[in-house]
Amino acid sequence: MRPDLAGLSPYGAPRIDVPVILNVNENPFAPAPEVAEDIARAVQAAATGLNRYPDRDFPELREQLAAYLAVESGVELGPEQIWAGNGSNEVLLHVLQAYGGAGRTMLTATPSYSMYPEYARDTQTAFVTVDRADDFTVDLDATRAAMTEHRPAVLVLASPNNPTGTALATEDLLALLEHARTTGPADTPTGPDDADTPTATVVVIDEAYGEFRREGTPSALELLADHPHLAVARTMSKAFGMAGLRLGYLAAARELVDHLRVVRLPYHLSAITQAAALAALSHRDSLMGQVKLLRDERDALVDHLRGRGLEVADSDANFVMFGRFEDRHAVWDSLVSRGVLIREVGPQGMLRVSVGTPEENDRFRAALEEVLS
Repeated sequence: MRPDLAGLSPYGAPRIDVPVILNVNENPFAPAPEVAEDIARAVQAAATGLNRYPDRDFPELREQLAAYLAVESGVELGPEQIWAGNGSNEVLLHVLQAYGGAGRTMLTATPSYSMYPEYARDTQTAFVTVDRADDFTVDLDATRAAMTEHRPAVLVLASPNNPTGTALATEDLLALLEHARTTGPADTPTGPDDADTPTATVVVIDEAYGEFRREGTPSALELLADHPHLAVARTMSKAFGMAGLRLGYLAAARELVDHLRVVRLPYHLSAITQAAALAALSHRDSLMGQVKLLRDERDALVDHLRGRGLEVADSDANFVMFGRFEDRHAVWDSLVSRGVLIREVGPQGMLRVSVGTPEENDRFRAALEEVLS
């Protein structure tokens, strides 16, 4: 085994058999019967051709993902600007495979998604972090200074951020994109008289929870046209309620997408995955109808927790980070004993709860009330 991997444990959130599971930011609503039936029919049809390899570049799926983004965010993109993989995890790994590697650096702002350092580790990319501000927004000055110092090949920022739920302000993203035009790794000189040529840092905005953003919070997709070094990652796991499907995707300039096609494994999206994703996308209106309910439940949860005197981070996601507790593990453990599983993650003293069904949220509030009392 590689020495840098020896002794490490695989990533994973706790899996405990309790009635209310609110720890991994899943959509709590199972697909409606008509959605499940259409997916089953599509998979059955695909199964008749499983002796053949699937289309490596899945143009129909890319076209339908672009059509969905046009409705969801108002941004028109061509299918050649879309890429997809086995969850947004694989898509972000493709980015690191294409732009990272030995001698290159990935930068992010913490606290943030715990898989980011693993993408860097697995591609032998140096991993550098900068602290977020006290309100969990991106510290613009500190981030730009780190970009200047470390010349990262890739800057990854989650918006809404996991585990805090914080969205990145458009003016801050624009400032970072402008700074990133010349902060990438220098081109290697081809001759003794050649000077280093500055390159751009690839800026990836991870919008896994983008559909849950509050009214008036724009998507980074709106900035793609003027920023060829920007990529925006999305997923069908959260808002679509398709975590078990494993379909994540990314929107970017065609040239950037073509770079990702170089590093992907052949036939990395199975015919079954492509068929199921297309069937789910055909129901996007009804599936997205659940998003408003979850937003409303999130906002009610924020108000309730603040009403109990707790510190609660503003959230544009389908989860809420709250605290602070002297012994957060004791609170987490007490909730588990009452049949409610949330996540012990984020800054010291903080916990994160996913937004569940109205009934699940009521059970969480009742259990927390008992713990706090």
